[in-house]
Amino acid sequence: MMLDRPQHLPLVADPAPANTVWRATSETRLSRVARIAGLAALAGLILLPAIAPRTLLQDLFFVFTILTLAQLWNVLAGWGGLVSVGQQAFVGLGAYVLFAAIGLGSLDPVSSIAIAAVATAIIAALIGPLLFRLEGPYFAIGSWVAAESLRLVCAQFKSLGGGTGMSLQSSVYSSLPGLKSVQNLFGVRPAIARDIVLYWIALAIVVVVMLAIYRFVKSRHGLALAASRDNDRAAGSVGVRTDRIRFALWVAVAGMTGAIGALAYLQKARISPDAAFSVTDWTAYVLFVVIIGGVRTIEGPVVGVMILWGLIFYLSQYGSLYLLVLGVIAILVMLFMPKGIWGAASHRWNVQLFPTQRRLFRNAYH
Repeated sequence: MMLDRPQHLPLVADPAPANTVWRATSETRLSRVARIAGLAALAGLILLPAIAPRTLLQDLFFVFTILTLAQLWNVLAGWGGLVSVGQQAFVGLGAYVLFAAIGLGSLDPVSSIAIAAVATAIIAALIGPLLFRLEGPYFAIGSWVAAESLRLVCAQFKSLGGGTGMSLQSSVYSSLPGLKSVQNLFGVRPAIARDIVLYWIALAIVVVVMLAIYRFVKSRHGLALAASRDNDRAAGSVGVRTDRIRFALWVAVAGMTGAIGALAYLQKARISPDAAFSVTDWTAYVLFVVIIGGVRTIEGPVVGVMILWGLIFYLSQYGSLYLLVLGVIAILVMLFMPKGIWGAASHRWNVQLFPTQRRLFRNAYH
């Protein structure tokens, strides 16, 4: 006699075979194609100085520096939940440490950039505990106040030009690595060779920073950071040391921001407190790039910086009009695409060139 299965009992799916192996990965077919395309694009950018005019290299230097700053702010605010509007503090500090190391210490530019990064990280570690007592908008305001305070401090150093600033001598650049080789290879003047070397350094930094951030957000520390951002108490209840992770991220981002500030003003060859600690140049642009591109995405700032570059290139001749256009675009994107342009496109068409979410696949071996 055969008994019928009770209708109220749910059907149980067949268990996976014993020889099934589960594999977790974040890579997709599109991401593998994007990796190959990225390597090809990187090779093209490395070889670009052979055919590009000097003005294009200077524009791309600006793009690389802003993109690096945007990626650093993105990981700090997007994944870490530390919304700072005072990142110009670290740009200015790095720039001033570079000028002090070169002008007062007679060091070479590359060593001065490294010293600027370390010095900026140390200062960030000192002011971090004070700012971390604040939360939300108070933290943002506190970071801006710290930046203004540091600007006033740097303006007091008469040996670094005081409030009017100072310039670097052209002889400083003679110790740049590969400068003579670039002159002989491309047959260009020292000023153009300097721009090419700095262009390559900026390109190397932005690539390293993007890959490092991508690897970090996929690591267990990145997952812990995201958990603390979403619910700090819940993450702490399961043993996540949110305070240590955020503090380490704060210091690391400050150090790299200082290095970018040093590199940017090494290319400019002149510094002043108002320029080095400019809110518009080093914070407003960065926020615009991340917001319109997409927070918590690697691809978003790339889209945002290309839009910024295009607007500046075509509208800068009309004075401050491009700033008005930037503001209007940012407002429209925040209203109609809260996730940013890339975030909205990725959500709609499921396109991810730098996927961070893991997917579970089952491989059966016979």
